[in-house]
Amino acid sequence: MTANPAILHSLPADLDVLRLPKHVAVIMDGNGRWAQRQGQPRFMGHRRGVDTLKELLRCCKDWGIGALTAYAFSTENWGRPMPEVDFLMTLFERVLRRELKEMIDEGVQIHFVGDLQALPSSLQEEIERAMLATQHNEKIKFVVATNYGGRREILQACRAIAQKVSSGELNLEDIDEGMFEQHLYTAGISHPDLLIRTSGEMRVSNFLLWQVAYAELYVTQTLWPDFDRKEFHQALFDYQQRHRRFGKVK
Repeated sequence: MTANPAILHSLPADLDVLRLPKHVAVIMDGNGRWAQRQGQPRFMGHRRGVDTLKELLRCCKDWGIGALTAYAFSTENWGRPMPEVDFLMTLFERVLRRELKEMIDEGVQIHFVGDLQALPSSLQEEIERAMLATQHNEKIKFVVATNYGGRREILQACRAIAQKVSSGELNLEDIDEGMFEQHLYTAGISHPDLLIRTSGEMRVSNFLLWQVAYAELYVTQTLWPDFDRKEFHQALFDYQQRHRRFGKVK
C-alpha cells in the first residue's frame, strides 16, 4: 500500500498512514456551552460548530480517512426549546444548500441516516437533492446522523426482519449479523474505527449502538467549536498507540 502525496500532503509526521482509522465518528458536544462562555446565545455555538465540522471533513479528506460520521441531531434533541430546534432545522437546510457545490467539487459523498421522514419537508428535499447529487463521489463518505437514535434504529431493523419472517420472505435461520446490518440505517456503510466525543462527557448517548461495538473511544474536554486539526491530530495519535484485539489474544 502506498500513500498518495496529493491526498496526504499535510499528514503529521508522527502519524502512520498505514494505521489511520478508515472511518471516524464524532459526537459534537459543547456548542451551547461554548457560546455561553463567549457571552453569546446558544445558536452562535451551533453556527461555529458547522465551521468546525466542515474543517474536520476537509482534514479527513486531506489525510486519507475514507469516512466521517457526525451526530448532528438525535431523537432526544426534540426535547430542547423549540426556538433552538427550529434554528437547527433551518441551519441544516441552509448549510446543505450553501455547501453542496463545494462538496460536489471536493468529491464528498453525502449520506443521511436516521428517521428522516420526521424532518421538515423542505429539509427532506434538500437532503434528497444532496445525496443524489453526490452519490458517485468517491474521495470521502460523509454520513450525517439526523433525527437519529441507536435504539430506534435497532427496533426498526427488528420489526422489518420480523415482518419478513412472518410473511415467509425470510427463514429464522437466515438471520445473522450480516442480514441484521442490511436493515439498519447504515446499511452498506463500514463501522467506525474511532469514536470521538468532545466536551468531556463519558457516554455514547444512543449513537451507533450496534456499529461502535469495537470502535476505539476518545474523549476530550475540548468543546466542539474549538476542536481543530491539532485536536484531531492528538486523537489520531492516541488511537495509533492502542492495540485493537477485538476480544482476541495475540
